[in-house]
Amino acid sequence: MDKYTRAAVIYAAIVTIGGFIFGIDAAVISGTIKYITVEFALDEFQIGNVVAAPGLGVLFALIATGAICEAIGRKKTLIIIAFLYIISAVASAFAPTYETLVLARFLGGLAFTSLSLSSMYIGEIAPSEQRGKLVSTNQIMIVVGLTAAYFSNYFLVQAVDAQASWVKAWNLEENLWRWMLGMEIVPAVIWGILLFFIPQSPRWLMSKGREVQARQTLAKLMPVDKIDAEIEAIKESIEKDRPAEGDGIIPQVKSLTNPKFRAAIFVGLLFAAIQPLTGVNPILFYAPMVFEQTGIGSNAAYAQSLIIGVVSFLFTAAAIALVDKLGRRPLVNGGLIASVVCLMMCVFAFKQATYQLDKTDVMALVATSSELTPLNSIVDQQFGSDTDFKDAVKSAIGDEVFRANESPIIQAAVSINATLVLIGIVGFIAAFHISIGPIMWVIFSEIVPTQIRGVAIPMFAFTCSIVSYFMQKFFPWQLKTMGAGDIFLSYALAGLIGLYFLYRYLPETKNKTIEEVEELFAAKQTSNTK
Repeated sequence: MDKYTRAAVIYAAIVTIGGFIFGIDAAVISGTIKYITVEFALDEFQIGNVVAAPGLGVLFALIATGAICEAIGRKKTLIIIAFLYIISAVASAFAPTYETLVLARFLGGLAFTSLSLSSMYIGEIAPSEQRGKLVSTNQIMIVVGLTAAYFSNYFLVQAVDAQASWVKAWNLEENLWRWMLGMEIVPAVIWGILLFFIPQSPRWLMSKGREVQARQTLAKLMPVDKIDAEIEAIKESIEKDRPAEGDGIIPQVKSLTNPKFRAAIFVGLLFAAIQPLTGVNPILFYAPMVFEQTGIGSNAAYAQSLIIGVVSFLFTAAAIALVDKLGRRPLVNGGLIASVVCLMMCVFAFKQATYQLDKTDVMALVATSSELTPLNSIVDQQFGSDTDFKDAVKSAIGDEVFRANESPIIQAAVSINATLVLIGIVGFIAAFHISIGPIMWVIFSEIVPTQIRGVAIPMFAFTCSIVSYFMQKFFPWQLKTMGAGDIFLSYALAGLIGLYFLYRYLPETKNKTIEEVEELFAAKQTSNTK
């Protein structure tokens, strides 16, 4: 590796730390839910608001980030995003109320556009032969961050449980959830500092007429004798991308109604909706809560969350390695089939579960808290669903006491094949991360004709983001009203619908130009109307 490639790799590595922080920010909340629920006496909708607040923030950020990074440049925008992460992490860790916690996490959501901006920056500074690998690193860093969050949460819970000597000194037990959220501060600060050492994008500098500075940046990325050719290529690209008279956003929006684009837009919107509807975000962001429904207890739930992180990393790496070898369709269709099968395993396990507290169970629970004494009123009653059981328990002891003791109560009462649930969830996570997770963005970049790319891809991203937001927001309410079995059934049905339509309409885009993909869509559209 020569010094120029090494420089590009270093700059790309710095920028992708934003993906690592995104992964931490997205997953770390999973470990805090039971603690903030008790501290702020939250109901199901309020829990959903805390978890989904970043998802709401990113909806606003998607609208403004493009204009900001074109006005002040990629580097300065990334620095602003890093400081948003820092402010969000500090404010979340020290939040005195539910409202301030939601606001702090909303600010973190504004920074989530670091993902698309990092990919843009890397694409503009990386050598062409390294570009694909370096851009893909962003996706890997996300799941590394997600895994780090699960390990961090588990480490802190275990430290409290073991009563490590430093736990009392640092007041960890009373502020466990604050420490969990505060773990994001360190990498965010490091990222913010490192961003000052990356150069501005040469393409952005050229678009602003700052050729001298662009040449200075390129001198770090390539030999001097290649700079003139690169400058000319950038000028040509900028000229090509400049809207001609009659081009621009409004004409592109009007072009969306053109029948020849209908199939590509349908596939893009369907993919954008199905990906979050299969339930990956609720499973990732509420992982310990999901596992606690099987009665394994809090500590074991945190331990099983670690498996999700490791599996996410391994299968995302596998997807990146296989997408250009096997193609898009085999991975998408195979991943959806595996997802549906795994989700149905969870459905079966929860539908077969029963819930019953005997006298011994209640005595053991009352020994931990006298507030649970009213559970004697439902001793030896058997319930065939988690919702019926929880409703009976809440009627006996009240919502607030139930929320504070949900895990041990379910652990004492439930009879379920917890191993089947674990296999189903881990299998689904593996299937998602080797297929519709990372490959969705590849598909978006390949199916959209040039004439509508400026409108269509942001529309797909916005659709995916808004569906993800509502999936996160309403999961606690769904768990209360529908029960775990029906929730997983809805995820499986979404996967089945996606499989049917994507198998029918999604062409193989491997090694195809955008124009060739457009012809494939036209052929499919013709064959499906006969």
